[in-house]
Amino acid sequence: MDMIRTPNRLSLRLFAVLFLLAGIARAQFAAVGDGGPGPVKAQHLTAELVSLAPAVSPGGTVQVGLVLALEEHWHVYWLNAGDSGEPPKIVWTLPAGVTAGPMQFAAPSRLPLGPLMDFGYEETAAFPLTISVAPDVKPGKVHLDAKVSWLVCAQVCIPGKAHLGLDLDVQPNAPAGQAAGALGTAISLIPKPMTPAMKFSVVGGKTDLVLTLLTGHDETDAEFYPIDPDIIANAAPQMGEGIKDGVRIRVKRAPELTALPATLHGVVKFSDTLSYEVNGPVTAGEVAPSAGMSISSSKPGAPAGADGVTWIGAIGLAFVGGIILNLMPCVFPVLFLKGLALVQSSGEERGRMRSHGLVYTLGILVSFWVIVGVLLGLRAGGSQAGWGFQLQSPVFIAVLASGLFFFALSLAGQFDMGLSMTSVGGELAKKEGFAGSFFTGVLATIVATPCTAPLMGAAIGFALAQPPGVTFAVFTALGLGLALPYLLLTLQPAWTRILPRPGAWMETLKQATAVPLFGTVIWLAWVYGQLFAGESGESVNHLAMLLTCFLLLAIAGWVMGRWPGKWSSAIVAGVLILVGLAIPLSQRADAGPSATKAGSSASKDGLLTWAPYSQAAVDAARKDGHPVFIDFTAAWCLSCQVNERLVLKSDEVQKDLRDRKVTLLKADWTKYDETITQALAAVGRSGVPTYVIYPAGSGAPDVLPEVLTKAIVLDAIKKDAGK
Repeated sequence: MDMIRTPNRLSLRLFAVLFLLAGIARAQFAAVGDGGPGPVKAQHLTAELVSLAPAVSPGGTVQVGLVLALEEHWHVYWLNAGDSGEPPKIVWTLPAGVTAGPMQFAAPSRLPLGPLMDFGYEETAAFPLTISVAPDVKPGKVHLDAKVSWLVCAQVCIPGKAHLGLDLDVQPNAPAGQAAGALGTAISLIPKPMTPAMKFSVVGGKTDLVLTLLTGHDETDAEFYPIDPDIIANAAPQMGEGIKDGVRIRVKRAPELTALPATLHGVVKFSDTLSYEVNGPVTAGEVAPSAGMSISSSKPGAPAGADGVTWIGAIGLAFVGGIILNLMPCVFPVLFLKGLALVQSSGEERGRMRSHGLVYTLGILVSFWVIVGVLLGLRAGGSQAGWGFQLQSPVFIAVLASGLFFFALSLAGQFDMGLSMTSVGGELAKKEGFAGSFFTGVLATIVATPCTAPLMGAAIGFALAQPPGVTFAVFTALGLGLALPYLLLTLQPAWTRILPRPGAWMETLKQATAVPLFGTVIWLAWVYGQLFAGESGESVNHLAMLLTCFLLLAIAGWVMGRWPGKWSSAIVAGVLILVGLAIPLSQRADAGPSATKAGSSASKDGLLTWAPYSQAAVDAARKDGHPVFIDFTAAWCLSCQVNERLVLKSDEVQKDLRDRKVTLLKADWTKYDETITQALAAVGRSGVPTYVIYPAGSGAPDVLPEVLTKAIVLDAIKKDAGK
């Protein structure tokens, strides 16, 4: 049997084959049941033949069906099983004059499994069919004998067989059956045929199939299930859009579909209770995506392979992104502290240094697993969250800022927290040293969340739309990438020879390292204020500038205390004091921005202004012939702030945006916003920074990298805004 229907996708084929073989190796192929009426128990399900009526008239019909009651987390398959599996089958042995019609299938659900997507049923599955009795059949008892086979799957797949039976009375004027129970429910859920007033059309492009179903009613969204295999990429997200009198669905073509089919036959499912069987010709052509399209999925865990990312590719992107994350401004100070500790511990034995590296890595992994657990818990509860979601909580920011402030005081020399690796000689000291490595890994993870390194966005966006196993694998790869630089140094002690020798300079450098941590505390205080500020947040900006002045004054005092009685230290301190005072004194009391129309007006400092994001604003701008640049950002996102100051506010980019009349929209995710969260998911992202440019009129949007350069932005503007 052809279990896998994606022959040119080797990784999926291998995955599915191993998945099925794991269950088949354990399966018992002996059939259960003796052919008599009543239910029989098989592995992970109970099978039974049932009828809507106990009797049937000569020349009449009666609805019967196969009912499979499944154990929790197990499923069976639809007519088209998807990427793996096969539907149940029945072979009848019937008396003369009695015939059985084809088995019918209710509308299925999407069943994600790693990189695969199956179509089928959970809990209870019923498969109706019609039994017809010829007019010349004599009244009396007739026995229907059936050999049934199925494939039931969870984490493994197990084939099953049963010998079932059903007795019916053939009698004149038999009463009609009542649609009740699992069989009656399944009959009501069989996809309805299209009415004469309904219209179904398909446009097939190079990568997508665009289906339009006009029902006469305004719809919201829908899902499409092909009856023929190898037509669509089953695991790819389906983009649904409600249109007047119907719905439009964009699905990905299967990679092995080299030529468009003449017709497309399948089921359009609007809800758990309403679906239609559709069949129509396929016309070659391209249909530009609409800005109003959203990802359709009946299950919160359905995969969304943004940008063509696969689960293997997402793991690789996450690992490399984790390595790059070490160089981001959030994480680098913590990595620097670990390097300083490595210099201090250069005289320790090799095994102990390796242990510290492993414990540090464990701290990072445990922290990432906790974050994933919370994200999955929120997803299971119907909420959506993304990378850095905890920084939308004032409580978390207050605790984090306080902890970093306390840690910075220790580095500055006020007291010793005992996180050094130099203390050796006793079991208690060893435990404290390992605790320091573990919690430094935790700290590295916490301070990493405001930053998104290159390649991380696509990986995290993909991972958060996958089943839990894939999500954990991607985030584990991200954590391993983050831990890798320090871990390699501890596993290869010979490499530490490139580091300088321990000395008095280390204490000075350790104290200086407190400066970026105090700066981080000021930034967190600013973020905390933004969560409670009004629309402009200018008062919080001014307060942050005053706090920055205080930090520079503290550095000036440290310089004078560290090198007392020297002209050089006095000069440096004086410069720091002047710079510190200049920061708040340079601000005017009336420096708040004025509200202006996005993309066409400038603020008082000459920079273009950004209007608040809304889908209505996107649609209106594109309808008027303007391209749209959306900046998904947050106050707590350091990468966002760097991109904004170095690239988006640069003279070249500002001039190009102004000249090409680009509408500028800012999606501020500082506080949780469900609309922005859904907009991120629609472009395959789950965190900030994310930058999206929509061309004027129609056309697919471009999603820019997480780390911007002027060239990247200018090229994207030129592509989507034209001349």
